[in-house]
Amino acid sequence: MVKIVQDKEARIKLQRGNKVIDRSLKDYQANKSVYDFRGFKPVQDVVKEEKVVELKPKKRKTRKKKDEPMDLETE
Repeated sequence: MVKIVQDKEARIKLQRGNKVIDRSLKDYQANKSVYDFRGFKPVQDVVKEEKVVELKPKKRKTRKKKDEPMDLETE
């Protein structure tokens, strides 16, 4: 009986938009130009901080008061 020892391959995660794929590092290095052409970039573990922008309160539109109705039947 022959025993084969397999080491875990180095893996890399690639992302395009919301899609995340997991590939071996050897495969990525061999086909890096293809992955770049298709828009896949390596996922970074650093989480980006989102900037919070405070919005100005909206101005309320003021309605003009209607003029009092005119009486056409004035005597």
